[in-house]
Amino acid sequence: MSKSNGNLKLMPKVDLHVHLDGSVLPETLIELAKLGGPELPEREPEKLWPYMRVEGECDSLAQYLEKFAFVLAYMQSGQALERVAYELVRQSAEHGCRYVEARYAPQLHREKGMSVEATIDCVLRGLSAGEKEFGVIARCIVICLRGHSRERNLEVVRAASAYYGRGVVAVDLAGSEAHYPPELYESEFRMARRLGLPITIHAGEAAGADSVGKAVTLLGASRVGHGVRMQEDPDVTELIRVRGIPLEMCPFSNMQTKAALGWEKYPLRAYFDTGIRVTVNTDNLTVSGTTITKEYEALREHLAFTDEELCAIAMNGAKAAFLEEETKRTFVSKFAEELKDWLGEAVN
Repeated sequence: MSKSNGNLKLMPKVDLHVHLDGSVLPETLIELAKLGGPELPEREPEKLWPYMRVEGECDSLAQYLEKFAFVLAYMQSGQALERVAYELVRQSAEHGCRYVEARYAPQLHREKGMSVEATIDCVLRGLSAGEKEFGVIARCIVICLRGHSRERNLEVVRAASAYYGRGVVAVDLAGSEAHYPPELYESEFRMARRLGLPITIHAGEAAGADSVGKAVTLLGASRVGHGVRMQEDPDVTELIRVRGIPLEMCPFSNMQTKAALGWEKYPLRAYFDTGIRVTVNTDNLTVSGTTITKEYEALREHLAFTDEELCAIAMNGAKAAFLEEETKRTFVSKFAEELKDWLGEAVN
């Protein structure tokens, strides 16, 4: 094994689970406020951080999600969505990301009359501009929301299908997991499967292992967002391992939302050691005050991952990407070579 001495900021990475509305920069919010929305409580970026980022301990996922409401009022225009998407790609590039899947819920950005399709258009324009400028392959995951009506979520699924292969790569289900179990959304994701859309589901974050199992068996998830609490049921854990379902784990967010109560109880190391396809992601750059580099540094520091093991996790992410088949084959091959080069430099 090599020593853990590689510069992790330079390590090639992917981020499969990052929310647009959780990754808005405070200086950007000041500019967006000029386009509309309520008066900001502060006009200096540093003074806005407490409104946008979790500070210290967080009691629950519900408390964590309160930070999103603050920025959504300023993300109701196409210009705002395009800019935030572009800047997300830039932030990813600054930390060695070669591929990013940005996700967002279109229905939350329609207060000024935009259609679901118009919001997708704007996000894809921003991602495409970022991809061209920063060299990071950027795709979009469109989110259905727990607590929304069947009609509203079906509207999202249909729009995602219309843009599938044009920048949209999958659909998701997010929101208050503890109050809205997967079985409430069978019809929406049955349609998604019928339309040929890949599916990832937030599960095992604020609810237990049963939520993870049903995300796969009822909703058809081929990836699971978080999956932390599936450790509560060995049968579900084995189901995920045997089926090779990748987990989109987000260490800092998982600590903040109390999905895991401390590093000693965080199951990522145990999952990895038993052959589960764990990936590491940021969830929310601003809300969690994180970067993809910081997430990998935490694995090294708290869970004793070696550089080779960190590269294996990064490769899990590349292989789990919802990319077009030919593009993915080329990307994975190139990514493997870049990891090999980085690891060689770390050893030497």
